[in-house]
Amino acid sequence: MTTKTALAQLEALEKNTPKQMRLAAEEWGSEWRTLVAIILSARTRDETTIEVSKKLFEKFPTAASLSREREEEVAEIIRPVNFYKNKTKNVVALAKVLEENYNGELPHNIEQLIELPGVGRKTANVFMTEIGDDAIGVDTHVSYISQKLEWTENKDAHKIESDLKKLFPKEKWSAVNRICVRFGKTHTSRKEKNKLLEEIKNIG
Repeated sequence: MTTKTALAQLEALEKNTPKQMRLAAEEWGSEWRTLVAIILSARTRDETTIEVSKKLFEKFPTAASLSREREEEVAEIIRPVNFYKNKTKNVVALAKVLEENYNGELPHNIEQLIELPGVGRKTANVFMTEIGDDAIGVDTHVSYISQKLEWTENKDAHKIESDLKKLFPKEKWSAVNRICVRFGKTHTSRKEKNKLLEEIKNIG
């Protein structure tokens, strides 16, 4: 696999995807809201996450206000997302850590981010792309497409991330997750998706 071929395939993926589709990590206007929305989006449809996040942020407009709330109150709001009990604990704990250790501001490096409650490497990478950094968040969509298009032979997310960073130029890193996620959300039929991916695989 060459970088030239991979870029052509990435462009083809994007052409088969509606650009107006909003993802859960986008358009929140503040960093802590962005990170919370990404945490809530794990294993949950973006459409559900966006609606739940709107309600959460309407009631708790700042990390400080969320940090003071009882978990039961938060759980009632975010109940529609999957694993809402664990996510409740994590977002409340995150808000407390931000207030106590970071003056309400989020760190801007992967190592510090993954130490925060509820933040894994994928979540941290997606957050970094949303604040304008170059990173690749490897979720199920990125993993599946990367293997189908032979961008990687690995199944481990961290190894896939490393392979993609070697394959794509740095200025394209942040686009990889967005394009793959939109493609995966658009083509929900595995048969249709695999047919398209097979066609895209032959590009270049």
